[in-house]
Amino acid sequence: MAGYSGTPLFQKLGIKAGNVRVYVGTYTRGRSKGIYLLDLDLETGALRSRGLAAKSDSPSFLAVHPSRGTLYAVNSVAKFGGRDGGGVSAFRIDPNKRRLKLINSRPSLGAGPCYVALDSAGRNALVSNYAGGSVAVLPIDSDGSLGEATAFVQHEGSSVNPKRQEGPHAHSMNLDAGDRFALAADLGADKVFVYRFDPKTGTLAPNDPAFAALKAGAGPRHLTFHPGGTHVYVVNELDLTVTVFSYDAAHGVLSEVQTVSTLPGDAEPGYSTAEIRVHPTGRFLYASNRGHDTIAVFAIDPNSGELSSVEHAPTLGRTPRHFAIDPAGRFLLAANQDSDSVVVFRIDQETGGLTPTGETASVPSPVCIRFVQQ
Repeated sequence: MAGYSGTPLFQKLGIKAGNVRVYVGTYTRGRSKGIYLLDLDLETGALRSRGLAAKSDSPSFLAVHPSRGTLYAVNSVAKFGGRDGGGVSAFRIDPNKRRLKLINSRPSLGAGPCYVALDSAGRNALVSNYAGGSVAVLPIDSDGSLGEATAFVQHEGSSVNPKRQEGPHAHSMNLDAGDRFALAADLGADKVFVYRFDPKTGTLAPNDPAFAALKAGAGPRHLTFHPGGTHVYVVNELDLTVTVFSYDAAHGVLSEVQTVSTLPGDAEPGYSTAEIRVHPTGRFLYASNRGHDTIAVFAIDPNSGELSSVEHAPTLGRTPRHFAIDPAGRFLLAANQDSDSVVVFRIDQETGGLTPTGETASVPSPVCIRFVQQ
């Protein structure tokens, strides 16, 4: 499997050759003005900057609608629209100029929203409020606008790190493939909360069991599902590990299988993990290390789902807060927040290893990368 382009697998994935749009969410505390636009050539890996796509207040995390040509961003602020708490903004993607036009905004119902995800039909936006320690669901209307929240859950709990885990800190919420269960990683509580989700009403109800516990002090941040649906991988920010869970999709139950370090050695002060992703083939897993400034690459055992280390690839920048794998699985783009760069790596289809292509783009304070097929 030397490459995807022109192969049956590339066609099976429904990926067209040519360019793909790349939208980058940022923090606007410095030079950034909002959401930026890049172009990635899926054949060569060439990356071109297209400038500012939309002005917005710290649109740190993004989600793209599966069919309507709209994009959603959390506004990671303490006050939004004159009231306490952050916001969520809906944008229409101009099909020609590819700029973003604001449709509307809604309160996130908590301070410091840091994550947004959509259900498979794009009927609901699921939001996590880090500082507020809560999660919410906002319905998406037929015109792409956000409606009033249909669900809100205030998390409870704390753990052993007095500076980071004095209370709940909801860091992400993701739906399984059937849109039946929402899994919310809470860094402060050391838990992945599990909710039964109704996409028609946009409501959340505690599952039984209501959560899976992580090791004390782990600090679960983000998670990703294996494309086969049998396993969930959680990256733990504070102890720099990945925990592998088997996943019972019928009942929404997580069972721990393995925990591995994302580092080749011991952690140093200031180190933390950030993002985690499984390759579209399901053969490899990637996790970013801030401070160490690498992407940890793992091979996934096809039967057990367990991980074995492949390499730790430098991201050629500082603080890789986020990264994304292009829809064809050929390139990984790393967002180096503190060096204002997005760097392109070619993915070895046999080993999963990363090789820098020499392509990079300047983006101020990049935090999240999302692809949109042309």
